[in-house]
Amino acid sequence: MNDTDWKRRPEGGGRFAIRLIAGIARHGGRGIARLCLYPITAYFFCVRGSERRASRDYLRRILRRPVGALDVARHIHTFAATILDRVFLLAGRMNLFDIQPRGTEQLLALLDQGRGVLIFGSHLGSFDALRALARQRPGLKLRVLLDRSHNAAITDLLAELDPTLAAGIIDAGQDGPSIVLAIQQALEEGAMVSLLVDRVRPGDASLAAPLLGADVPFPTAPWLLAGVLKAPVMLAFGLYRGRNRYELLFEPFEETVDIPRARRAEVLSALIHRYAGRLEHHLRSAPYNWFNFYDFWHSEDPETASPAAVRGIDRDRQHDESGAGQRR
Repeated sequence: MNDTDWKRRPEGGGRFAIRLIAGIARHGGRGIARLCLYPITAYFFCVRGSERRASRDYLRRILRRPVGALDVARHIHTFAATILDRVFLLAGRMNLFDIQPRGTEQLLALLDQGRGVLIFGSHLGSFDALRALARQRPGLKLRVLLDRSHNAAITDLLAELDPTLAAGIIDAGQDGPSIVLAIQQALEEGAMVSLLVDRVRPGDASLAAPLLGADVPFPTAPWLLAGVLKAPVMLAFGLYRGRNRYELLFEPFEETVDIPRARRAEVLSALIHRYAGRLEHHLRSAPYNWFNFYDFWHSEDPETASPAAVRGIDRDRQHDESGAGQRR
């Protein structure tokens, strides 16, 4: 299997392992469940060579020093800890955590005006920490863009633990116009619509930006979507700080994304470069929170930022604008 194709990576541990840890968490409590993280970490370290190599490559870049087995094990353990905490966060057990939201003032002000907001996140830390906002806003509407066909075991667990959130999932496996219409409707209802914007789906258009010393491809579709829908964009990072502590950071990014057709490639590149800069800033703040366990820095793809990719942007936006126009 190609280490660069994250869509084809198997679910970590499989459905049985995820169900097992969820069962232990719910019936034995968080303390006992955390003890299980050590054998889980050992399993991944010993059995999943691709993930181990990806971790070592990333840690060499972020730590800027030789990386040993303990560094890789710590990285995997941090990931396992956030997966475990997902069980409790989705079950509404917020009392178990010390979550410090920062930068929520502008977000809540926009929601108070009845405006929907696009929340751009990444595989850095835990996006489930967004639920902490429910403490400040009980009526908060949160819609998540998620590919139901990928990580099916996690999706099933979500449906069991939080049926309301699961029912509001916008399936990223739909065709582009359907996704645009669903997100537009959610924004018109004053919802936060969260999506992860750091991974390129195979075959999708992308542009390159520097991250940790090398250019990597980032998807253009989220930025084109923001340009079509004219919704405010904020960045969100739910950083795990150890034990039961999370830092939930919100950053205003763009009040309105404007992408003129004549300068499309230039404007998209500028947006993605800015985003990559903020991502790297937070990576350095929480280096073991990076959960892209595949060859993220693969640079051999001739389509990355190529003229063909830019032509793909034109086709994607034409479809998006067509779908949005039908909605209007």
